[in-house]
Amino acid sequence: MSLDTNKPTADYGAKDIQVLEGLDPVRKRPGMYIGSTGLAGLHHLIWEVVDNSVDEAMAGFCTRIIVTLLPDGGCRVDDNGRGVPVDPYPSGPHKGKSAAEVVLTVLHAGAKFGGAGYKVSGGLHGVGVSVVNALSERLTIEVDKGGKRYQQEYAKGGKPQGKLSVVGDTPTRGSFPRTSGTSVTFWPDPTVFLAEGTEFVSRTVLERLQTMAFLNKGLEIIFRDERPDRELEQTFQYKGGIVDFVKHLNASKEALFSKVAHFEDEDETDSQTLDIAIQWNTGYYEGIHGYANGISTIEGGMHVEGFKTALTGVVNKYARAKNLLKERDENLLGEDIREGITAIVSVKLRDPQFEGQTKAKLGNVPMRSFVQKATNERLAEWLEENPVEANRLVKKALSAAQARLAAKNARNAIRRKTALTGAGMPDKLKDCSSGNPDESELFIVEGDSAGGSALNARDPRTQALLPIRGKILNVERARLDKMLKNNEVQSLITAIGGGVGDEFDAAKARYHKVILLADADVDGSHIRTLLLTFFYRQMRPLVEAGYVYIAQPPLYSTVVGKEKVYLKDDQAKAVWLEAHPNHKKEFQRLKGLGEMDWEELKPTTMDAATRTLLQVEVEEAALADEMMSVLMGDDVESRKNFIVTNARDVRNLDF
Repeated sequence: MSLDTNKPTADYGAKDIQVLEGLDPVRKRPGMYIGSTGLAGLHHLIWEVVDNSVDEAMAGFCTRIIVTLLPDGGCRVDDNGRGVPVDPYPSGPHKGKSAAEVVLTVLHAGAKFGGAGYKVSGGLHGVGVSVVNALSERLTIEVDKGGKRYQQEYAKGGKPQGKLSVVGDTPTRGSFPRTSGTSVTFWPDPTVFLAEGTEFVSRTVLERLQTMAFLNKGLEIIFRDERPDRELEQTFQYKGGIVDFVKHLNASKEALFSKVAHFEDEDETDSQTLDIAIQWNTGYYEGIHGYANGISTIEGGMHVEGFKTALTGVVNKYARAKNLLKERDENLLGEDIREGITAIVSVKLRDPQFEGQTKAKLGNVPMRSFVQKATNERLAEWLEENPVEANRLVKKALSAAQARLAAKNARNAIRRKTALTGAGMPDKLKDCSSGNPDESELFIVEGDSAGGSALNARDPRTQALLPIRGKILNVERARLDKMLKNNEVQSLITAIGGGVGDEFDAAKARYHKVILLADADVDGSHIRTLLLTFFYRQMRPLVEAGYVYIAQPPLYSTVVGKEKVYLKDDQAKAVWLEAHPNHKKEFQRLKGLGEMDWEELKPTTMDAATRTLLQVEVEEAALADEMMSVLMGDDVESRKNFIVTNARDVRNLDF
């Protein structure tokens, strides 16, 4: 009989209350500060440091930022801003320490709480660089001020190794000459990021830095990857700012017209500014991307609400005035007008109210009326000044309205058919017996032969199976009314059970794991991308809820003695061979899931105890929208360039 030393006792008093000092709370609960300890959290460390430099740029003191991924796994961020203050902290428990040390070691310490240091900023909580310090194995800060260079080293967990001290004069020559500025170099702590390691993904960093450059007109951001076999340098600088951003997002689409509607406005009373750019394309999806003080508000907020309301009113008013909408016609809905739109709504304000540390939604109510009023006035002017373009967008919205009504009729027809015939699930769905979505999984399986193996390999209590035949409709090039006529799409909608399009409700989904099970070859990859496009475009809340996964069937097998070994891909094969240099066999390449019998498929791909699943995530809506358009659109050259550019980061290619 063993003694349970963790069992709670009835004696509960002050001695049981634990106070976490300094940076200990970050070490104890890193997910509260950076979201996760996976790849997203790892890269969040870079964003926290870069955001400080961008804040300097927004304040008008920084013109260049350099982000370098170092050969030894560290990351350095340099800027030519004012430099973190180096003078002694004047009072309180931190009196005598340098201001730089206080910023790096004390949570909620910073110049962004309403002081004179920053008019607007993205880093508002004062936990940014101190969190990076807490979660690093080592960190170095260098500050150039007054002709001198100051430096301080920190050990694991943010422990200072001596005081901030002068180490020489400010270097005014070399790769980054400056009279003032800050450099932060950090090495993530591998004991914190156990799940997916501490290797930065260059594509992820590049995309974020490019967005920052778009949002800060004229700011030069340089990215360098100095890791072995990955040498890369790329510079982002956009004199057109968000106008260039919209053109970039629409580059892989067919623009409805070449002009970009662009306007800026300022409300000095409330210290608010806005910068909005709009262009329509011939596609069927909405892409409105909101930013507040340079922070992506992926869940929208007051600025986006104000823009949408004004957009609907302005276009309807114009259509009525020009007799494009007749007196008897109903008004266009917002979704009709927003079909094919690409818009950036970027606002800056002194005291933004974000929902949570993740800053996903802007809550400042005055911003809604400010954006709505400015859009009402400025967009109305643009439509009057550009009648050809205005006419095209109204006609596109009218076409979208017709398609919306057709889709509604098609959905109603499907519902009536289901009700009249008593038909529930699709015939080919092999459902699970559990009625609990939390434990239920739906495997979408390519091909009948694979479906046979998967049927025997599944756990019939929690694992359902939906075979699909061939390649489903490319929804990137079709409206919903056309999709609903496709049998495979109908089966997906009915089986998952949350609806489709704007009506989709993730809370009504019958499964909380929807797993794409396709071959590891080119055809399987294409089918996987088609399905991902469908989920992203027509069931996006399913992706955002984290319910979509990709199965990882092995690509190779080999025999060692009497044991059969399965390896996921070429990289896994190379690692295995390095560990087994005496293994002389030609590996067998598994051409398809149909070649695996159920005894092989179960442990390698389907059994929850032994399988590996890749969760599909959408962190940045604008980038995901662009990726879908590139991969599934008509622009072959863009698709080729994307694949070649991202070949090194193939482990993260699925979103």
